[in-house]
Amino acid sequence: MDCYEGLARLFKPDWEALVATILRQGTPYRVHHIELFQDPEISDAIAGRFDLLKGLAAGDPDYARKKRIAIHRFCGFDYVTVSVGLEMPVFRQAVADTAALRRPAGRRFQDERHGPIQSWAEFETYPWPDPAAPDVTRELEWYQVHTPDDMCLIAQGGFGHLCEHLTWLMGTESFCYALYDQRDLVQAIADRLIRQDLVAMQRILEFDRVKITWGSDDMGYKTGVLVAPDDLRAFVLAGHRQLAALSHAAGRPYLLHSCGNLAEIMDDLTDAVQIDGKHSFEDTIEDVREVKQTYGKKIALLGGLDVDFLCRADEQTIRQRVRDTLDVCQPGGGYCLGTGNTVANYIPVDNYLTMLDEGRLYGA
Repeated sequence: MDCYEGLARLFKPDWEALVATILRQGTPYRVHHIELFQDPEISDAIAGRFDLLKGLAAGDPDYARKKRIAIHRFCGFDYVTVSVGLEMPVFRQAVADTAALRRPAGRRFQDERHGPIQSWAEFETYPWPDPAAPDVTRELEWYQVHTPDDMCLIAQGGFGHLCEHLTWLMGTESFCYALYDQRDLVQAIADRLIRQDLVAMQRILEFDRVKITWGSDDMGYKTGVLVAPDDLRAFVLAGHRQLAALSHAAGRPYLLHSCGNLAEIMDDLTDAVQIDGKHSFEDTIEDVREVKQTYGKKIALLGGLDVDFLCRADEQTIRQRVRDTLDVCQPGGGYCLGTGNTVANYIPVDNYLTMLDEGRLYGA
């Protein structure tokens, strides 16, 4: 299997051990891998290289789902991530993709000036999704039945984007003005988002194969949070606290992906919201190895192999970084190996595979 000794070894998922690791219930017997998502170009490249789709018929209506399970399993995941269907139309713009594994339709970026809701009239006419609609849990219904018993489901996507949706629905610039000029409208949007997410979470938790829930909500940039901490507490963290409480009441950990420097609200996330794990780390903000000794004593740390590093480093440097990270973060549990953000299509596939391979070899 190319030069990947670790990936060539038999892998058996163990979702129960993954959950125990996230809950910091002792040093795990092996490394657990986790990713918010892989770009489809990366997934397809891995599937093609290692012939993971052998026996799958492209005409099968469940082809994409079966393909997803096969790729997750090969990459050493103890789970399959499944999104719920809450579509929120917003304004985005496409530009040409310059990655080696190029997206023909280009990369899409958020319009930061304007969004579809600028007034009360647009709030009333916006096509809000119905969280009680049958389509919301359609993917979960299939994976509930067809996922192998040694893998669990992680519900993500569609819910837990409270800060993102606030700024996307209004446009970041318009949202900032509205915090002063139309604060009641901001509150109404936040309340609507929280209500629909809570309904979605209640439906998600009806599926017993879902063992973890994972919100995703970028709230920061390199040196601080995007919105004043008090405003985040009022409009965003209150919602995450309720989502986490629902998940916890059902016995499931609640994870949070959030990019940026969150130092000003980190205590809120760990102590008030009570997230069980934090995802997204960037070396220029905080090295996951250093965080193990700070808030890593309260919650699990997920990922942490900086994306820029994975793009630029050579094989031996990547392998050494993986070993160093695991030496620091693996003891006591509370760590899963993965990229610092997502497996973007501009990360060289061999560099990503090297990270996976070294994780499989570690401690073996």
